[in-house]
Amino acid sequence: MAPISIDMLNIPLYALVAGAITFTYLSCKAARGFQSWKYSRENDCKPPLHSVSHGPFGISMILSMVKAGTEFRFPELIRGWHRDYGTTFKAKMGGRKAIFTAEPKNIQAVLALKFKDFELGPVRNEAARPLLGSNVFTTDGSEWEHSRAMLRPNFSRTRVSDTDIYESHVAKLIKHIPRDGSTVDMQNLFLRMTIDTATEFLFGESTNSLADLNPSAPGSTFAREWDIAQGGTATRIRIGPLMHFYYNPKFWKATKSTRAYAERLVQKAIDYRIAVNNGQKVPEEVQKLMDKQYVFSFELSKETLDKKQLTDQLLSILLAGRDTTANTLSITFFHLAKSPEIWNRVRQDVLALEGRRPTFNDLKSMTYMSWVLNETLRLYPIVPFNIRMAKKDTHLPVGGGPDGKSPLHVPKGYEIMYSVYTMHRSAEFYGPDADEYRPERWEKLRPGWAYLPFNGGPRICLGQQFALTEAGYTIVRIMQEFEAMESRDSRPFVQDLKLTMSSANGTMVGFTPVSVS
Repeated sequence: MAPISIDMLNIPLYALVAGAITFTYLSCKAARGFQSWKYSRENDCKPPLHSVSHGPFGISMILSMVKAGTEFRFPELIRGWHRDYGTTFKAKMGGRKAIFTAEPKNIQAVLALKFKDFELGPVRNEAARPLLGSNVFTTDGSEWEHSRAMLRPNFSRTRVSDTDIYESHVAKLIKHIPRDGSTVDMQNLFLRMTIDTATEFLFGESTNSLADLNPSAPGSTFAREWDIAQGGTATRIRIGPLMHFYYNPKFWKATKSTRAYAERLVQKAIDYRIAVNNGQKVPEEVQKLMDKQYVFSFELSKETLDKKQLTDQLLSILLAGRDTTANTLSITFFHLAKSPEIWNRVRQDVLALEGRRPTFNDLKSMTYMSWVLNETLRLYPIVPFNIRMAKKDTHLPVGGGPDGKSPLHVPKGYEIMYSVYTMHRSAEFYGPDADEYRPERWEKLRPGWAYLPFNGGPRICLGQQFALTEAGYTIVRIMQEFEAMESRDSRPFVQDLKLTMSSANGTMVGFTPVSVS
C-alpha cells in the first residue's frame, strides 16, 4: 500500500503549522497540569477558596490598581480584596498569574523559610531598572548577594549610632519652623532634611535643599525630579508586562536628570579612589572632607570603580534612606498633632535630657517613643505591598482548601503579592481596635512575622536602624524647641503610595515654642 502524502490529503501548509503549534501548546499545558497535580498530591496541597479574574483576561484588576493609585487608595483597594476573597486567594491579571496573601506564615515562607524558591522576578526588576539600575532592590541570585555584601559594612552599629551627622540638618529644619504659631507643612521640611542628610552621607555633598526653599534651587529641583521618577517607577511595577505601553515623558526626563545628578557626585568618588590607588595627591578640599566625616560613596569605591554600578547602589540607599525616614516622621507628626496626650507623654522623656542633645543610647532608652514609631509603621508601613515570583514549583504552608488551612501549591512563574498593610491592620493580631493609632498596644505586643515594617529574611532592610535613629533624633530635637503642636488639617489621613507611603495632604501643623523663663 502506497504511503499517504500531504498533497493527497489536500491540507494547506498553514493549517499544518497551526495544528502543530496547537498540538504542542496543548501537550505542554497537559504536561504542566499533570506536574501541578502530582506536586499538589505529594504535598497535600489544595486550591484556595477563591480564584478571581475581573474583566476580560483579568485586565480590570490591573486597571483598578492603577486607578486606585491615582485616587490615593491603593493599599485599601488590596485590603478590600482580602475582605472579599480571604487572607489568601488566586488571581489572573492581564497575563499575570498571582497569589495574594496577608498571612504571616505565608509571608515568612516566601521571605525566609523558602527564600531560595522565590525571586523578585524579571517583570519587577525591569520596571524599576530605568531609575534604580541593578542593585539590592532590582536583582536576584548571585548579583543580589554581591550587591548586599558591598553595602552591608557601611551600616555598622558604629556608623549608625553617630548622631552628629543628623544635627546640622535638623538644626536647619528647626529654623524653618515658625515660632509665631503659623501653619507649616512638616512633610515638605522632613523630605528636604532627609534628602540633605542622605546625600551628605552618601556623596559627601548635600543637596542643601533646606538652605534655599526656592523651588528652582538645585536641591529642590533634584528632590522634585526624584519624586516624579519614583512615581513613574511605581506605576510601571503595578502594570507589570503592560509597562511598555506606559507613556510618560516627565518620568523619563526626571529619571535621566536624577541619574545625571548622582553620576556627577559618583565621579568625584572615583577620581578620589584612583588618586589614592596611584599614590597621587588628593585635592585639599576632598582630603578635608575625608578627615572630617565618613562618606559612603568614597568607601564603596574601594569595591569597584564602575560608575554605573556605584550609581545604582547609591540610588538604592538614597531611596531607602530619604523616603523611609521622611515619611515615617511626617505620618508620626500628623498623628501627634491630633493627639496632644501622645505628644506630651513622649516629651516627658525628652525633658529628662535637660536640653542636651540625645545620644544613640538615649534614643534606645526612650521606650514610649519607640512604641510611637512602631505604631506609625504598623498602620502605615512605608512599603505596604510587595511582590515575589516563584522560581520553581513550591507551596505556601496555608491558604488552600475551604478553610484556608491546607498547603497551597505555587506553580513556577506565579507571583506572590503580599500586603503588609492588610496584615498590620488585622484584628486577629492587633485586636478589635487595629485601625486606631494607639502606641500603648506595644507594651505587651509581640507580633512576630505579623509585623514587617522593614521586610524580613535575608532581604531585610539594611538601613532600618539608620532610619529609626534619624527619626528618633529629629523628634527629640524638635520637642526640645517646641512644647506643643496642634493640627491645622481637619481631614483624615490620606495615603499617597508611589514606591513608598506618604501623606497626600502633607502634615499641616502649628507649633508653640518653649517658654523662655
